[in-house]
Amino acid sequence: MSEQTGPEQRIVVGVDGSPASVDALRWAVGQARTRGAVVEALIAWQHPVATGWTVPIESYEDLPGIARKTLDDSVSEATGSDAPVEIRTRVQEGGAAECLLDAARGAELLVVGSRGHGGFTGALLGSVGQHCVHRAPCPVVVVRHPKD
Repeated sequence: MSEQTGPEQRIVVGVDGSPASVDALRWAVGQARTRGAVVEALIAWQHPVATGWTVPIESYEDLPGIARKTLDDSVSEATGSDAPVEIRTRVQEGGAAECLLDAARGAELLVVGSRGHGGFTGALLGSVGQHCVHRAPCPVVVVRHPKD
């Protein structure tokens, strides 16, 4: 029988459905298993905007629902049918970097993929990862996808 003597250990992972984010989730699950931690997998969403004008969103577009499906599919891809650790999933409205930094408060680690879906394909580190590396309140692990 083991007793927990301190606060729960958490590893926060940013997920966007990209191959690098699925790899980051897979790595975080392995690390959580080693540490006896829980994984908090987070996906952020926001309405698309552009400077000077707004992008019309069709009323049938369920952005939180699309984000939830992306997150659930990523967890299934990373862990299969039986995750070896507790994975808590969270869909949050807002910018990805800010949502991750908020979630990382009190966490043992913040794990992100090296690049998500946006930006420049030649970049070694995407904008969200760059922001997190410089501003996170805990250590950050950046997981690179082999094809990046």
